Amino acid sequence: MTEKSDLIIFFINHHFVFCFNLRRLVMFLLLKWINLSIYANSGFFQDPAIRTSILTDQDMHYTLLLFLLLLSGAFLLILLAQKLKISYPLFLVIAGLAISYIPGIPVVSIDPDVIFLVFLPPLLYEAAWYTSFTEFLKWKRAISLLSFGLVICTSVIVAFAACYFIPGFTLPLGFLLGGIIAPPDAVAAASVLKSVKVPKRVLTILEGESLINDASSLIVFRFALAAVITGQFSFHQAALSFLVVTVMGIITGLAVGQLIYLKHKYLSTSANIDAAFTLVTPYFMYLLAEQFHFSGVMAVVSGGLLLSHRSHETFNSGETRLQTVNVWSTLVVMLNALVFILIGLELPVIMKGLHGYSVAEAWRYGFLISLIVIIVRFLWIYPATFIPRILFKSIREKEANPGWKGPFLLGWAGMRGVVSLAAALSLPAFVNGETAFPHRNLIIFIAFVVILVTLVLQGFSLPFLVRAIKAEEIDPVASAEKEEAELRLRLLHVALKEIEDKFYSEVEKNRFIHNLRNDLQNRVTITADKLESMLGEDIKESELEFYNKAVIRIYEAQRNELFHIRKQRLFSDATIRKEENQIDLAEARLNPHRH
Repeated sequence: MTEKSDLIIFFINHHFVFCFNLRRLVMFLLLKWINLSIYANSGFFQDPAIRTSILTDQDMHYTLLLFLLLLSGAFLLILLAQKLKISYPLFLVIAGLAISYIPGIPVVSIDPDVIFLVFLPPLLYEAAWYTSFTEFLKWKRAISLLSFGLVICTSVIVAFAACYFIPGFTLPLGFLLGGIIAPPDAVAAASVLKSVKVPKRVLTILEGESLINDASSLIVFRFALAAVITGQFSFHQAALSFLVVTVMGIITGLAVGQLIYLKHKYLSTSANIDAAFTLVTPYFMYLLAEQFHFSGVMAVVSGGLLLSHRSHETFNSGETRLQTVNVWSTLVVMLNALVFILIGLELPVIMKGLHGYSVAEAWRYGFLISLIVIIVRFLWIYPATFIPRILFKSIREKEANPGWKGPFLLGWAGMRGVVSLAAALSLPAFVNGETAFPHRNLIIFIAFVVILVTLVLQGFSLPFLVRAIKAEEIDPVASAEKEEAELRLRLLHVALKEIEDKFYSEVEKNRFIHNLRNDLQNRVTITADKLESMLGEDIKESELEFYNKAVIRIYEAQRNELFHIRKQRLFSDATIRKEENQIDLAEARLNPHRH
């Protein structure tokens, strides 16, 4: 009996030792993965000059707790931004700047490879998923002129300007900076513009531009980075390589996207597994393309567009689609918050590493480059809008005249965001593993200033500008309410036809089928009446708003009743949750949001 007890105690002790060491090992690998190099300006560590390579268990707890607190603070700022109807990236960039000035905050140095590999594929994939392929094709000329033409133009002008104004700056470094700050951020613009009325054409072009110019600017970034590292650059060779890596990246993305589509369609699993599988999809696309030295960025974008366009076939259950949307919405918010927290934690290192430049000079260069970026966008927008109309009669006949208001909004909506910041942070610390990367800290700081200036200046002023110029729809666009009513009516007729064709004999015998037909007929009558009043234009916008508010109040009353029912324990929790889910779905149909 004693031997058995000793044996049990032996296993228990070793089990706890193993669990403790495993937990410690996981924590260490997690922190090592993002390569946090922590310095003791907080006094928590003894020597601020020594790079911490092995963290104690207490150190890891402290760092993780601090990181979670900062992440929670970022989430609260996002909630505040949504309440105030302000672009949440604007709050995040200000928070990033504020974090760097918190007394005692640990200073970090981020592994550049982590930024590019971990952050960019999902951010690009999510942008591609929510881009309408039909609208993208409709405005492909305008999107292409902005995504490729403006990116290259911006990169060239920024390169020469930086080379001229910044002492010691070379042309390849200028192109590197241009490639980083060239692409505007659709999330920043959309989060501002969704609270005001803007022409649908403007929103569509902004979203399409942001998707493709992320890819094109990162390709420019890649070639400029290679030129800085190797010290060699050939325009003809770069142009040919640009074409090859772009085209082959697209082909790779489409091939992987097709395989993923077949997997989702024919190897259906649970909603949880399907949603989880979408998280690894962009990494498959990116890594496979990069393995063959193609553009991983273009692979993610093209594959994402393909899967987005075929999403109605990809997922064969509504539960999977709902869960996937929720997972990705959460992930993108976390990635945005995380990137701005990381720049805030690294800013002190960056400012201390501005060798040969003062912080004031770096701010001045950042403001100057920001001004150049804003002006170049306006100088490009108007010729790119009107010259094709002047040259081609078919464009004038096919497209309504955009006027000056739409292009002006496009020009002012060029806020930079998380992709530019992630690209800047991905700059390697060393060239060939030996020499420090030239002006790395200055480039990152300038990119941060450009993001800060464009988000604060343009992000704050854009809603007021939209209301001031009162830009109206220039293309025939039906209201969202009319489109929803028409679509719902069409689907209800399909449902009724299916009952009449396939289940007609059951209508009188099966009371459930009978009640279903009656319910569908009632919904057809209600929807048709609603649509008729809209088409007759005898319904005011205020009436629709009041209707939506009334329905939301009804849903709130139903939720409160479910809460009381739960307290009374009259029904099982599973049944109550199911009814809550139905109310949530009905409310989502009433007031859908993209993110």
